Amino acid sequence: MEYLIDRPDIVFNCLEARQPIGNMYVGIINYDDLEYISYADVRRLELGNDNREVEEYIGIQRNLDPKREKDIGKYVNLVDATFPNSIILAMSSEHAKFDPKTSTMKVPYKDDIAKVLDGQHRIAGLRGFNNRDGSAFQCIVTIYVDMELEDQAIVFATINKEQKNVSNSLVADLFAFAKSRSPQKTGHNIARALNEKSGSPFYQKIKILGVARDNSRETITQDTFVKSLIAYISKEPQKDRDFYKRNAGSSKKLPLVSGTEAENLFLRNLFIEDESDVKIAQIIFNYFYAVSHKWPSAWNFVSNNQILNKSTGFIALMRFFKHAYLHLANGNLSAIPSKEQFLSVFTQITLTDSDFNRERYIPGSSGQGQLYRDLRDQSGL
Repeated sequence: MEYLIDRPDIVFNCLEARQPIGNMYVGIINYDDLEYISYADVRRLELGNDNREVEEYIGIQRNLDPKREKDIGKYVNLVDATFPNSIILAMSSEHAKFDPKTSTMKVPYKDDIAKVLDGQHRIAGLRGFNNRDGSAFQCIVTIYVDMELEDQAIVFATINKEQKNVSNSLVADLFAFAKSRSPQKTGHNIARALNEKSGSPFYQKIKILGVARDNSRETITQDTFVKSLIAYISKEPQKDRDFYKRNAGSSKKLPLVSGTEAENLFLRNLFIEDESDVKIAQIIFNYFYAVSHKWPSAWNFVSNNQILNKSTGFIALMRFFKHAYLHLANGNLSAIPSKEQFLSVFTQITLTDSDFNRERYIPGSSGQGQLYRDLRDQSGL
């Protein structure tokens, strides 16, 4: 690719750091410049005989995940979007010129001169950044210059071997510290409240932070609970959170939903109108109170072969919850069906406590689907 005549070199603040593997340069670069000069050397598995260099065949980056790129593209437009970690690049000294006197790095505005060792999804997601009001999005980059292919592979392998995913339940729990309203915070607050309230059908059953403190009781992860609940509140919880954060302190509210959308998101209008979340928590309480009284042994006691009070049973029950609620609400999506009304929904269901075993309902999506279908078929909903 030829240099673009009408674009000057990119010059950005940079510091030199020395490590056992060699020197590296840590700088700050505008997102659009970064996107233009970088490329991902995606691993190729096929063989060829066209005399290309070895690195043409041995890339060290994973394939780009379109869904992840789309998700990050949405995220970068949130009011509090941030990439606090460095994007790691490998460049030739032909293109990367560090000036120790001014602590700046100069690179030509040229396509595909910086190989991405880590951060390709962040860069791809930044293509969707809406530069409204001239807002900036600068990225931290770590640049290795003239790094051997073997060392590039070591850096890539080290990053992906050593990094540990953050527990989704921990992420859910951290929303408790948020000041503004969001579906995530609602889900967290309700999970915490039902888990801590004596007499609740979820009393000490939820693994807060995803870690069981008492293996004899805690059978549902906070992440599973919150995700299942949010599914009836929002299609785009991050977008809703962004709305509340941007409009903190104002009287603005999200628009209410109606029709088919209101049926699919049957808790959404309550979430928008009732900012205390008490009504949603009461509905969940009443529904699972009915579950715990219909199948007291299967819900309250834990065994290796039992599935009702674990993710398989809980997810199936949450899927059936939509049909039970809409049947009882009869068009009134601000209704709070009583425990007795939810119990009446289960009257026709012939499943007994002993039926909720791993042989009949295999743990995982197939077992969840089968239990959901059985609940619907036997209830007539």
